[in-house]
Amino acid sequence: MPEGVAYVEQDSVVRTLAVTQSGAPWGLGRISHREKGSTDYVYDESAGQGTCSYVIDTGIFTGHPDFGGRATFLKNFAGDNLDADGNGHGTHVAGTIGSNTYGVAKKTSLFAVKVLNSNGTGENSGVLAGISFAAQDAKDRESKGECTKGSVGNLSLGGIFSTATMEAVRAAVNAGLFLAVAAGNSGLPDILFSPANEKSACTVGATDKDDKMASFSNFGALVDVLAPGVDIKSTWNDGNTNTISGTSMATPHVAGLGAYLLGLEQRRDPAALCKRIQDLSTKNKISNPGLFTVNYIAFNGVSA
Repeated sequence: MPEGVAYVEQDSVVRTLAVTQSGAPWGLGRISHREKGSTDYVYDESAGQGTCSYVIDTGIFTGHPDFGGRATFLKNFAGDNLDADGNGHGTHVAGTIGSNTYGVAKKTSLFAVKVLNSNGTGENSGVLAGISFAAQDAKDRESKGECTKGSVGNLSLGGIFSTATMEAVRAAVNAGLFLAVAAGNSGLPDILFSPANEKSACTVGATDKDDKMASFSNFGALVDVLAPGVDIKSTWNDGNTNTISGTSMATPHVAGLGAYLLGLEQRRDPAALCKRIQDLSTKNKISNPGLFTVNYIAFNGVSA
């Protein structure tokens, strides 16, 4: 062995761990490219593995084949005695977070915490109970060796200004649960609606395929990031799919991205995770972001 040479090893090829899903929904293409127009979803193969995602909504049709057995119904706070998704909204949200075809974090575990009935409505007391339950369940699971990379929650719902809702969200976040929340669909300032107006949450506004702010999206200084929310295709409670619009559809892109980043990178507290999503985001592409609203489109950091 020549002097100064410790060992000899055959050269090898190093490959990226990125996976490309061709023909993906436009929203997945948008969050994995710096420019609009792609229908390829490029993501790291870790795909949120080791994380848990709480869908605080109308429930989840857990038997949908696109969930691959990763969806579980946990608890019903809607008061309707139907431990299933009688509406479809929650199943759609769950699909964008983590289904095999339509999901951002394709290996996350999905948990339904039902707080809205088949009409998509529910008592605020049920919503508060559901938020608290999700935060505690996440802590319990992590203590048992589940959700080892961390947990996220999704709140694609809202109502009028509510101090109680804000406090419930703040308590959950302080307990360590990242919460992505919908800005709302009234085309009005975010400060008027809860939980969108809770600063500790990661509040999400909606954009369309043309990189324009959705006409219905609420806006303002409390919006943390924007994400695709118009004509979003995802899973539905009849076992098929549906294409719908709303900040409810934008928010699970960010919840899924939170789970994805927790699985890929180090554990972060909720505030740091929302900041990481902002730092990664594609800047200054939205032509009409709204008064005092960030010009940040959610981006997963994999593809340029």
